Amino acid sequence: MPTTTRCPWAGSDPLYVAYHDTEWGVPSHDDRHLFEMLLLEGAQAGLSWITILRKREHYRRVFSGFDPSRVARYDEARAARLLADPGIVRNRLKVASAITNARAFLDVQRAYGSFDAYIWQFVGGRPIVNRRRTLRDVPPRTPESDAMSRDLKKRGFRFVGSTICYSFMQATGMVNDHLVGCRRYGAVQSS
Repeated sequence: MPTTTRCPWAGSDPLYVAYHDTEWGVPSHDDRHLFEMLLLEGAQAGLSWITILRKREHYRRVFSGFDPSRVARYDEARAARLLADPGIVRNRLKVASAITNARAFLDVQRAYGSFDAYIWQFVGGRPIVNRRRTLRDVPPRTPESDAMSRDLKKRGFRFVGSTICYSFMQATGMVNDHLVGCRRYGAVQSS
């Protein structure tokens, strides 16, 4: 496979292509970004990722720039305003989980010093580099995402099933699931 291609899931939508080419799979150690991706991956459950990408900027505005300390303080009135906002996924359980997850996120930060220190332990502190040749080779979950999901749930997180956790791991560079023929495959390893 020539390295001038990109993973086929990126398609031709400019927003999707930009996400693939600049962000997906790049190792992230920034707690705010990790919180953003955890919230967005939960919001995506049952939907396409492009739907969430198109709403991402609005999510940033209405979820206080993904500042977990601010989101953790949201009350019922704020949740009601979010549920009335057509710029986000208006699912009561997903909105409630964002607030609950912000509180759990802060608990993890207090316990570990950072969410980064906690979450990266599931891959031994370093990205898992896979050698996937086709999209069929990419599993929906792994033993690592199973362990992450169990532990997050134990800590009070919601919308963190193993498949959501694996998507989170891919997005934040905990695993490199760019196909080996993708031009980003080697680039994210040197990030």
